[in-house]
Amino acid sequence: MSIVQALPGNWLDTGDNAWQLTSATLVGLMSIPGLALLYGGVVKKKWAINSAFMVFYAFSACLVVWVLWAYNMSFGKGWLVMPGTGGNFFLGHPSPTTSAYNMEKEAIIPSAAAGMPALGYGMATMVYFQFVFAAITPIILAGAILGRMSFKAWVLFVPLWTTFIYSVGAYSLWGGGWLGQMGVVDYSGGYVIHLASAFSGFTAAAVIGPRLARDRESFHPNSLLLALGGAGLLWLGWSGFNGGDPFTVNVDAGAAVLNTHTATAVALLVWVILDVLAYGKPSVLGAVNGMITGLVAITPAAGYVNGTGAIILGVVAAALPWMTWNWLGKTALFRKVDDTLGVIHTHGVAALVGGIGTGILADPGMIEYFATGKDSAFSVTGWWYGNFHQVVLQLYGAAFIIVYNVVGTFILLKIIGLFVKLRFDDETLLIGDDAVHGEEAYAIFADGQKIPVMGD
Repeated sequence: MSIVQALPGNWLDTGDNAWQLTSATLVGLMSIPGLALLYGGVVKKKWAINSAFMVFYAFSACLVVWVLWAYNMSFGKGWLVMPGTGGNFFLGHPSPTTSAYNMEKEAIIPSAAAGMPALGYGMATMVYFQFVFAAITPIILAGAILGRMSFKAWVLFVPLWTTFIYSVGAYSLWGGGWLGQMGVVDYSGGYVIHLASAFSGFTAAAVIGPRLARDRESFHPNSLLLALGGAGLLWLGWSGFNGGDPFTVNVDAGAAVLNTHTATAVALLVWVILDVLAYGKPSVLGAVNGMITGLVAITPAAGYVNGTGAIILGVVAAALPWMTWNWLGKTALFRKVDDTLGVIHTHGVAALVGGIGTGILADPGMIEYFATGKDSAFSVTGWWYGNFHQVVLQLYGAAFIIVYNVVGTFILLKIIGLFVKLRFDDETLLIGDDAVHGEEAYAIFADGQKIPVMGD
């Protein structure tokens, strides 16, 4: 099946096409090598290879699933109709003649009825752009289950989760589904990606079970410098994450990029300040967590809020997850569920800050090119500007994503567990990479030979 077709006339906008491909590649770099390096550096040495390889596997498996059926499930013609709205409900129909945003046949040109300008690039560009968003979602989820999920179970989980969980959220908000038609907005994936991965990850952590007790008590990073390198790629790659989502090179793309980095810088500084006030020392890992919360919180809001809104989101995005991590994290529930990297805090809580914050701070003077189409300017008006209903809509959207991901992930893991073990056995957990892959992260020994040592 060809995913491009020649169009009559002068349809190709080389600038838009180049920016979408560049943005997509920046987002791809956030996963490989970004999160592969971050995960590989932040875990114990014995889990460095497995953690990084989980990222590479997920990226590859998701791409195959995406081009075969998941893209069309996420952005195709709806299967079901939401009663009372006349709008599509869950999944798009997997047909080669349908594509994103009511686009005509295999060309990236929206129908006149959609009320949107034509895009100046072919379907291959859009499929690639949407793929990197789909791929990073289970990769973020993996942060909650590092250090114990069976690799065989991961091999099954990623394509199935992409098909049955991710595609539903993507279609509901972005592909013409009921949440988008209601007016719920998610600029670049605060709900579709971060809220989904956080609550699915927390559910998976509960179902799979915890790491070994010794690993929970002591799980020091094997290379903070490696982790910082991955974190830096994550931060800079976010320029494509949010800057590409107007789907064209317009002024909103520039505003989204600036808002992204402003909110992130503020969040990092706030987290560091809170660490110093509480513990007397600035923590490098704390700074990375603050960076992530800022990136996550601005994601659903990047093209909808102004600069002041970005700063406000940066402050709240660090403060609230810092409190849930350091205070709620010590309660019985969070002690029982072993969320390895605290994804529920850095992605889940931060995504709620950003999503609900969009409902409060969305400036109608900001224009996101492909918004809900509720008015001729495609603008979104938040509570601060007189529209409290947008907050209600954002709460609806968050509730649906949370419930669907928790229930769907629980069922999916239980089914996978009927065929393979979800968790490594204790002996494998004790050894790590060498037991799983027959390889180790660092071979720094005399003459290249391994010197037996006790422990990790």
